[in-house]
Amino acid sequence: MAAPTNMETTTNMVGQREDLQNVIHRVAPEKTPFVTSIGRGKSNARYTDWQTEGLRAPDATNAALEGNDYGNPNAPNRTARVGNFNQIFEEKGGVSRTSEIVDKAGRQSEKKRQRLLKGIEMRRDMEARFIGNYASNDESGSTPRRSAGALAWLETNTSRGTGGSDGGFSSGVVGAATNGTQRTLTEALFKVAHASAFDEGGEPNCAMMSSTHKQIFDGFAGIAEIRVTPSGRQAQIMAGADVYKGPFGDVQIKAHQYGLTRDLLLYDPEHFQVLFLDGYKTKEIGKNSDGDQFLMTAEATLKCSNEKSHAVVADLT
Repeated sequence: MAAPTNMETTTNMVGQREDLQNVIHRVAPEKTPFVTSIGRGKSNARYTDWQTEGLRAPDATNAALEGNDYGNPNAPNRTARVGNFNQIFEEKGGVSRTSEIVDKAGRQSEKKRQRLLKGIEMRRDMEARFIGNYASNDESGSTPRRSAGALAWLETNTSRGTGGSDGGFSSGVVGAATNGTQRTLTEALFKVAHASAFDEGGEPNCAMMSSTHKQIFDGFAGIAEIRVTPSGRQAQIMAGADVYKGPFGDVQIKAHQYGLTRDLLLYDPEHFQVLFLDGYKTKEIGKNSDGDQFLMTAEATLKCSNEKSHAVVADLT
């Protein structure tokens, strides 16, 4: 039945207080698993370079005559010089004077909240750049300099779809890989890439991929028992794998929430580093308004010490 006539209800009552809870719920991918897993280092110039080297193919016929004349030396083992540009990452924020002094729910300081969130966003930008298929470039006119990403460096142990081609380092810059025809991730594709890195002397022990490809990976044959029954508890279904025990070593399997969409990166964390020309900094910007503004910066590049240490299964649906 309806309420009696003239019954005061909350539908029309004037003067009700708001019930705004004193907490803010944030749901967004914040982690930076790739950058977190690799090393840190120092850069001292806008362009940082380093050297790589290899060995000639083994020669099973290497044999010398007794008393052989020394003759000319063998060809020297020369190094190759590669490098990457430091990229300036930045985030700006501003909070009016009034916003900082009014009574707020879920935080005491809006300025501190904005600084926290902008810092998280900048680190996510760095993560996306360093794991992705992005070319490097020098600064020119209105174009800022940029660091190459991990996927762009790879040109030896690469599995690509039809029409796809490698990027890699050449003449001072790293080119991005060209996308090929997409295909389904299979264990066979993964094993070929892993074997290729192994044959080159690499020992990649981490694999990152999208959530879609992680689910496919978890469907690979090999889990001997998909149900376990802990003592005195309900049975558990084992529907995922954290470690892949393959013929060329164990590989940690991780899903990436936002950095990978069509590629599986198989890498050795010891052969990637984030090099900082300038670390994370926050400074106040000169006042030109009734409020406070700030600038966050970090200048860094991705070092791929030797791309043969890693592999990629690219062009995945």
